[in-house]
Amino acid sequence: MTGTLVLAGTPIGDVADAPPRLAAELAAADVIAAEDTRRLRRLTQALDVTPAGRVVSYFEGNEAARTPELADALSGGARVLLVTDAGMPSVSDPGYRLVAAAVERGITVTAVPGPSAVLTALAVSGLPVDRFCFEGFLPRKAGERLSRLREVAGERRTLVYFEAPHRLDDTLAAMAEVFGADRRAAVCRELTKTYEEVRRGGLGELAAWAAEGVRGEITVVVEGAPETGPAELDAAELVRRVRVREEAGERRKEAIAAVAADAGLPKREVFDAVVAAKNAERAAERDAGRNAAGTA
Repeated sequence: MTGTLVLAGTPIGDVADAPPRLAAELAAADVIAAEDTRRLRRLTQALDVTPAGRVVSYFEGNEAARTPELADALSGGARVLLVTDAGMPSVSDPGYRLVAAAVERGITVTAVPGPSAVLTALAVSGLPVDRFCFEGFLPRKAGERLSRLREVAGERRTLVYFEAPHRLDDTLAAMAEVFGADRRAAVCRELTKTYEEVRRGGLGELAAWAAEGVRGEITVVVEGAPETGPAELDAAELVRRVRVREEAGERRKEAIAAVAADAGLPKREVFDAVVAAKNAERAAERDAGRNAAGTA
């Protein structure tokens, strides 16, 4: 008989939020793979549980090397419990490799549902919750971060991100640049903890606030792109949308077609707006050159 892999959600802040099954699984598992064994020890003490099984570390640095060992234990019939520092394993946390390995071997994978920073932040954000997408952590490099944001500039679903506190101001500034400074958002800090804070406002306003320094675990919720009709989009906005798509790697022809489809407009109208903007830029450059020559 093969074993069972159990993904266990752990509290994102308040230990009282731990699901009742978590204590039972911690006590019964043959192997507990923990992202941080010290935090696991504090959790078991808070829950008054003494694990009977073997405890091993399983974090980003050793995930690839330790996965085969844990997969072998599962194949041998062990019940392996996977826990991360907070929330659900494999969701922006270690775990995906082990889940994939277990599935490949035909091993049962189940979960102990628990608190979720994504759903908690979404629920308290005050933004639409009927449709959303989780984008995880953005790239650390500025150029890659902007490129990733441009990919979802026209996304109409609410967006949810994780971010490190020391990068929050740069991320919000980049979001304001790509999505617009007035796009509504909520920065959810230290959810379920003593100093929980939900700061709501436009992206530009939030970026200015974050520039003063923010601490704690951060989840950012951003309103989706507005569903605008043809009458609500002027030529400048059409040109801006085309340029955002071009900067993300699309060819101009495809970018114009996509913007036209999103706006419900003929492609010729968007094309004309792009050409007019280009001609205006060239005229401005010629005028600037003449003025410079005259001054000289």
